[in-house]
Parts: sequence; C-alpha cells; structure tokens
Amino acid sequence: MYHQYFGLNEAPFSIAVNPRYLFMSARHRDALAHLLYGVGSGGGFILLTGEVGTGKTTINRCLLEQLPDDTDIAIVLNPALNAQELLATVCDELGISYDRDSPGLKSLTDKLHEYLLQNHGRGRKTVLLIDEAQHLDFDVLEQIRLLTNLETHSEKLLQIVLIGQPELASLLQQPQLRQLNQRITARYNLQPLNLEETRAYIRHRLQVAGLAPGRELFPAAVVKGIYRRTRGIPRLINLLCDRMLLGAYGQNRDRVSRAMLEQAAREVMGEENARLASPVWRRPLALASLLILLGTAGWWSYRAQTGPAGEPVADTGAGSASQAVAAPEVQVAPVVQPVPAAPGRDWMLAPGDAWEALWRLSSDSLAPAPGCSEKPHAGLACVSEQADTWEELRALDRPLLLHLVTPERFAAAAILVDLTERDGTLMVPDGLLQVPLAELGALWRGRYQFLWHPPAGFDGPLAVGQRSPAVARVAALFAQLDGQDRPLAEQQFNRRLEQRVRMFQLSQGLVDDGVVGLQTLLKLNEALAIDTTRDVALSRLRADAAMVAR
Repeated sequence: MYHQYFGLNEAPFSIAVNPRYLFMSARHRDALAHLLYGVGSGGGFILLTGEVGTGKTTINRCLLEQLPDDTDIAIVLNPALNAQELLATVCDELGISYDRDSPGLKSLTDKLHEYLLQNHGRGRKTVLLIDEAQHLDFDVLEQIRLLTNLETHSEKLLQIVLIGQPELASLLQQPQLRQLNQRITARYNLQPLNLEETRAYIRHRLQVAGLAPGRELFPAAVVKGIYRRTRGIPRLINLLCDRMLLGAYGQNRDRVSRAMLEQAAREVMGEENARLASPVWRRPLALASLLILLGTAGWWSYRAQTGPAGEPVADTGAGSASQAVAAPEVQVAPVVQPVPAAPGRDWMLAPGDAWEALWRLSSDSLAPAPGCSEKPHAGLACVSEQADTWEELRALDRPLLLHLVTPERFAAAAILVDLTERDGTLMVPDGLLQVPLAELGALWRGRYQFLWHPPAGFDGPLAVGQRSPAVARVAALFAQLDGQDRPLAEQQFNRRLEQRVRMFQLSQGLVDDGVVGLQTLLKLNEALAIDTTRDVALSRLRADAAMVAR
C-alpha cells in the first residue's frame, strides 16, 4: 500500500471512524458542549444537524464517551421504523422485557415508563439517541414527543437526542410538529471546516499516521484546492486525499500536485461536480463570460479616461489606467496598463509589522512569530475569524488586525481600533488615522484576528458536568465580578455556576445557554478589564502620540 511508500504506519485518510484520528475543531467542540448541556439540563429534546460527512458520528462517539457513569443510553441507528417498532427497539436497547408476540403501543409505553421510574429511583438517567432522524415519519415523531411526557415533578425521565441532516431542522418547523420543536432545549448545526481547519485536519491525520516531522505531502496551494472542492467536509477531504496519495505513489512522486488533485476530484466526485468545483479560469464557458466582463469593464475604463470624443481626461488617481479594445464578436482582449501605487494608503502595514503592533497593544512581552495560534503565548491567544459586515466587527470591543489585499494583489494588513458609521480609526506608525470605510472595505476580504487572555487550562467550551482547571478559573472570575470571596464551583462545573453564566449571558445580549464559550469569555474579560478594549487602546495610542508631539 502507498502508506509504506510515504513512511506512514497506516493509511491516514480512511473514512472509517477511528478514535485515534479524532480531530475536534472549535465548531465540533461547541457542538459537543451543546449536547452535553442538553443531556444535563434535565428535560426536552436535543438537536444536532449537519451535512453528510461533517462529523456528526464523531460528535456522537465523543458524547457517549463523556456521558456520566450514571447514564443509560438507547441508540437507534435505523429510524425507518413505525412507532411500535421504534418503542420495541428502545426497549430492546435498554433490556426491558415485553410481550414479543403482541407488543402494542400502550403495553410498550407502560413498560418503558415503569423502567424510567425505577431508573430514576436508582439515581440514574436515561438517554435515547436517534441517528439519521430526518427519515422519521410524522406519527413516529409525535410518538417520540409523547415519551417526554414521562416525568417527575422536577425533571423529565427521558432525554432524547435527535441527530440528522439539515432537512431535519426544516421538518421540525412544520406546523404539525410545533409542540416537539418547542421542547428542544439545545440545538446546534454543525458547519464544515474552514480553510485553516482543513489544513490542520490534513496535517493532524498525517501526523497520527506517523508522517516524519518536517515532511510535507500536501503543498499549501493544493490544500486550498482541496478546501474549495470539498467545501471543508471531512469525509470528502478523506476521499480526495486518499486518492491523491495513491496517485503520487503511482507516479513515484514525493508529494501531491494540482494535477493529481484535479484527477482525484474527477474520480471521486464525478466529472460534473469536479467541473463545478474547479477554478473559474478552468471552465470554458465561465472563462468566456469572464473575458467578456473584463473586456466590457476595460471599454468603460477607456471611455472614462478619453471622454466621449476621445479626448484625454485628467487622471484623478481614483482608478487604474486600464484600457480595452473590442475585437469582433465576443473575443475581447483587455489591454491592462501598469497601475500606479494608490496615494494616501500609507496606513497599510506589512502583515508581520501589523502582528507586532497588535501584540504591543495587549502585552509588554516580545511578540511570537507571526501566525494566529489558539495556544496561549505569554497568556495571550489569537482568534482568526471571517466576517461579512462592519456590524460584526463593531460587536467586538477590541483592536482587530484586518487582512488586506492591495490592488496589486499583495498581502497587507491594518490595525483597526475604532469604528464610526463612515470611518475606521487605524493605528499607524505615528499615531492614529481615520480612513473611510468605503476605502478600507475595498481592500478587506473579511478575514480578521484579535488577541485575548483565555482562562488557564481552557481548550474549548465548558458546560455542566465537565471537570477542568478552567472551570475553577471561570468560577473565580465570576466571584471577582460579583465581589464574592468564594467561587460557585471548583473543578466541577455545577448547576449554580451554570445559572450565574446564564444571568451574565442575558445581561450581555448573548444566547443564555449556560455554556462558557469564546463569546461569553470575551465579554467576561471585558467586564473585568482583562483584555485590551477599544477605549484602552485609543487612550494608550493618543497618550503616546501626545508624548511624541512634545
């Protein structure tokens, strides 16, 4: 097999679920936290949806491993059953005896109710997990809803976890199922991996399989192509990478190439899907349309610079000096002249300089090498996200590093420290500068980074039942916020801490799920002046500018 050729211990991209290859992205950890919260909340339904291949099975396995020892679970993997068959399957899973010759709905329900009451009396919880739940019929879903009527005065006797594809969420929006939909206490839609997570996912699986340190099998450009074709779906990533390594092995190459990616995409995804996922310039029809568009844009640029009668127009510096000459029919070849450097953009920084500037706003320690890492350095961790609007950034009360692309297609960056309706205040070498958002937005592609101080030991969302040093730190932060001598919890995340988290989330306009994730911690750090906020950054930079002026 090819894995021996690359010095690997085994094939790294098998689609079989192997716990050793578990890769938990931030969204997978968040999904798991929601499920754990729902199971521990004492009632109702828990809903997990996601596209095929996004990792729902991985989340299921993690959930089973982290359920408390006092939990009994019934798993239904084939939901193509009627109501009676479903109840019989649940009884079989829990070891409940019943009359197999005539298992009516009432007798099965009574047997299950009796078991649940006895289990509750023994101090044990019962969980029903139904996979591929989008295949359930309306009458079966209604029967499942009725199971949640089995309760004591304080809590439900049965927790039900529904897992399925996104159409499950749409199904539950139907008027006939509104009662069930209203009983969902925790829901999460699992999104595919982003580009950075795709890169980390591929590297993780290769390392687990024994890839030698420092060896690269998948160049960065190929990883981008993998992400574009798979849209970050782990199962498709596995299929493509496996086929590409097989191709490299067959050609005696030490790494994969873009040509191997295209061939693997055709073999794995089919001609049509591979064509739709390929870059626009590799699609004949799209290429022709693109040339027409570029030619038309070049013609308008020419008219703008020459005027109606062809006389020259004074250059305003607002655009490029592009011209185009139309050929017969649709064969238009734009003639692009060199674009001069745009004036007034001295606020753009080299990415490395911007990283150091952002670091200096939050720490007096030496900045690490450029690169956004969730692992803390000198107490600071980096978060890299994508946004579509300025409103999303306005909600983040802290300095941000914006990744820019110059008109000449070079990488650049800017440090955004404040936002108004029309302008952004940027950090520049000699102080602060206001730049119109229209000008800034023309260069910003949506990617941004910021720094924050995570609690010691924090590596993912915290929910009821979890035990971690980070829980003790979070409880101590809330005690500090409330002016209390004793925290609500120590190592174990308990109900009292959950209620305090909910109250804080409500006061901050967050979803009050009681789960301590990134957004809750960012607001908590702001409330305790742990992180550098916009006001702090502005005050510091204005003070520095005043000292320089004197």
